[in-house]
Amino acid sequence: MSDIDPITLSVLAGRMEQIADEMDATLFRAAFNPIIAEAHDASHGLYHAGTGDTLVQGKSGLPIFVGVMSFAVKAVIEKAAADGDLNDGDIFIFNDAHIGGTHLSDMRLVRPYFRDGRLFCYLASVGHWHDVGGAVPGNYNPAATEVFQEAFVLPPVRLARAGVVNQDIIDILLRNTRLPQSAMGDLNGQLGALDLGIKRMDELLDEYGAATVSGALDALGHRAEALMRSELTDLPDGRWEAEDFLDNDGITDEPLAIRVALEIKGDELTLDFAGSSPQCDGPVNIALPTTVATAYVAIKHIFPALPANAGVMRPITVNVPEGSLLSAEFPAPTGGYTETILRMIDVIFSAFAKAAPDRVVANAYGTINALSIAGKKSDGKPWVMFSFYGGGHGGSLESDGLNHGNAPISTATIPPMEILEAAYPVMFRQWALRPDSAGAGAHRGGMGAIYEIEVLEENGAEAFLFGERGRFAPKGIADGHDGELNQFTYEQDDGWKTPPLASKMRGIKLRQGQAVRLETPGGGGYGKAENREAGDIARDVARGLVSSDAADKNYGTAWREVS
Repeated sequence: MSDIDPITLSVLAGRMEQIADEMDATLFRAAFNPIIAEAHDASHGLYHAGTGDTLVQGKSGLPIFVGVMSFAVKAVIEKAAADGDLNDGDIFIFNDAHIGGTHLSDMRLVRPYFRDGRLFCYLASVGHWHDVGGAVPGNYNPAATEVFQEAFVLPPVRLARAGVVNQDIIDILLRNTRLPQSAMGDLNGQLGALDLGIKRMDELLDEYGAATVSGALDALGHRAEALMRSELTDLPDGRWEAEDFLDNDGITDEPLAIRVALEIKGDELTLDFAGSSPQCDGPVNIALPTTVATAYVAIKHIFPALPANAGVMRPITVNVPEGSLLSAEFPAPTGGYTETILRMIDVIFSAFAKAAPDRVVANAYGTINALSIAGKKSDGKPWVMFSFYGGGHGGSLESDGLNHGNAPISTATIPPMEILEAAYPVMFRQWALRPDSAGAGAHRGGMGAIYEIEVLEENGAEAFLFGERGRFAPKGIADGHDGELNQFTYEQDDGWKTPPLASKMRGIKLRQGQAVRLETPGGGGYGKAENREAGDIARDVARGLVSSDAADKNYGTAWREVS
């Protein structure tokens, strides 16, 4: 490590990050389904040959995949060891969430990279496939009680051995999806991304040599650890706790607790989730790899200068009680993992706000509102529109929260309305900011959104919603107010209805011309509302973001003097 000068190390770090970035871009351009092509729900990276630890990840990939993909690579390392062989040109594929984290929609491909006949590192690709079987098109089944009701489960298997593709595996994949053309397009995109990664690694090692690049990778891990320890040393020692709740598990209408105790001692940090609810019947469980990865994502938000490298986690201990919904065992359903990890991030932020409120933002809207609308066209062909939807981010010490942003677990984008309308028989009656949805504060939260989607297909459709924050609002910090609750309604012959479980429902029958409506939460506020500048309040009212009545209620009437 000491033999690599800082300039060379910086150049190599940039080159390797660029390899992952190019792999991201390759898949985004080649994928068939909008969740990858438009929303960028995918990721690529380089991983340690012996441990599977994250070495480098692209900037465009989802942060949650940084940690969980290392577990995917570890699973492949164990599989290869059990098989007794690993070849140049092997490609492994699987979606088992209890092994590789997240949920069954995320298809993982792992490929070893060899140099001069020796294993140098692993390259990996993960992407959210549009449909992988199961009871609900799009795979967000709010009523699932085991993984088999969510999608088909594929353990780590070899898609290719020494460069020869196993067509039998592809046949199985395509037989277990409602949208085989989309699945084949996404698979080819991921294979193309891995091919490009191999090519770029060859070029890098041809230029610098394997020893230099390997040394740089080791050095980057040590430096990531040193940076994390330095950041922790600057913070006060102590222990702080926070809790929040999920609406329900989709089966039983009872709230589920997520609790954390955050402790800093010198240059080490412990996150202890003791007291969180036990494993539940419904699909808001998450596997242990997902919990550890989520802790990393939260830390990365709090310390944004840290690199995407496993060294960051060396000073951090994550304690998760056995039997909890944060360490679910197979075959517990995990399809709604997004909702649970968002609540994990919220409680980590809330706890950290007690130690260093200047480091964190108030809670974001806290649900991706996974909505599937599916049916059959007049020619009998199935269609599945799956997407996630945005909301407001929390206010901070420096500014108001972001209006209509995407969830803080990702750098994904919300698919554009024009793309969705062009691809599916739907029309958006409304796509707008939601007034009065943000928590008040010295810096208010960002505004949530309103989406109203009408079915145009003459055969009608079915809708399925998997959301959260229907009963527990996004929290403000530093005395900021909470954001508004999530609201979902759907149109029937006798008027608009709401789900019995507030944020989850399946099998909503919609006739042509009927619609569903999402009103997403705003973010929590930061700081006391009485400290907000009167001019900022008047500007919000003039822009229609805050009604005059809400402004009077939350801030008083002094703003009227400058309006």
